[in-house]
Amino acid sequence: MSTQTITAAFYRGDKNFAVETTEAAAPKAGEARIRIAYCGICGTDMHVYHGNMDARVGLNRVVGHEMSGVVESVGDGVGNVSVGQKVVVRPLDHCGDCPACNRGHQHICQNLKFLGLDTDGAMQELWTVPAHTLHVLDDNLRMDHAALIEPVAVACHDVRLSGLTKGEDVVVIGGGPIGVLVAMVARDAGGNVVISEVNPNRLAIAQKLGFDTVNPADEDLAAVINARTGDKGADVVFEVSGTQPGVDAMTAVAATRARIVMVAIHATKPQIDLFQFFWRELKLIGARVYEPEDYEKAIAVIASGGVDADTMITDVSPLSDIQAAFEALDRSPTAMKSLIKVGKDQ
Repeated sequence: MSTQTITAAFYRGDKNFAVETTEAAAPKAGEARIRIAYCGICGTDMHVYHGNMDARVGLNRVVGHEMSGVVESVGDGVGNVSVGQKVVVRPLDHCGDCPACNRGHQHICQNLKFLGLDTDGAMQELWTVPAHTLHVLDDNLRMDHAALIEPVAVACHDVRLSGLTKGEDVVVIGGGPIGVLVAMVARDAGGNVVISEVNPNRLAIAQKLGFDTVNPADEDLAAVINARTGDKGADVVFEVSGTQPGVDAMTAVAATRARIVMVAIHATKPQIDLFQFFWRELKLIGARVYEPEDYEKAIAVIASGGVDADTMITDVSPLSDIQAAFEALDRSPTAMKSLIKVGKDQ
């Protein structure tokens, strides 16, 4: 199988992408080559754009991992997918022989490679990946909707680790893309969800999606939650804001024996009110990326309409316009999920 000339977008540093032609090598044993349909721009990609990850990704990297595509070819020994199948990539390549892997926690492998950051990613027409990272989609699932599966899988992992059960009161602190997805997955699981957010544009989107919202800049969030719950508080709290006020709020709104899930990545160490963990026997849960079952759940939630994909996707740009797409997303107060249309015929 020979190489093919394709178009790819390379991050060159200093907020610049270069769309160029390159060669897509044939898949090796255990690999599959995917013809990319769509790829979403995520918060991590924006960190790359801003130069915050240059030491990790370098200045010649194809980024992107929130994707959908079709299997174009497979290497020797690949039996879990076939040419022509619609797929998504779970972009985690584990070593298989570290303490985390040996205990069954491959998603947080101590030598984990994140595809699209530590390797080239999906902002190219053909992407070769380890076949074990692939999940097969139903032919009826729209490819633009399928590009949301990766971030929805994050939300599914968060909700699963929270132990949320039907009828419990939930507060999601932070109404950005991941916060809204967490809220939708929690609602799909039967939670009574309130979203706390200060950005009026994001509040409007959350309200359009049918959520009760609170702007903690205008109202006392803890008082509102207590009034809603008979002074009980929230059974499950998701901290998705990545801010100190969000961390302050997560203990203030928590019920006795509530579970608090730390979803956001904090740039600096936040101060946490540990006394509340003692006083009310709270539980703090760390949640990072996803496991295979979370991907399967995400596929099912999107297919069933539990996630409003059309509302989440706020703009779509061709690969040739990737520079403008990143610039627009960087200054947009309203965008939730921006997609790059990589394939020409999708």
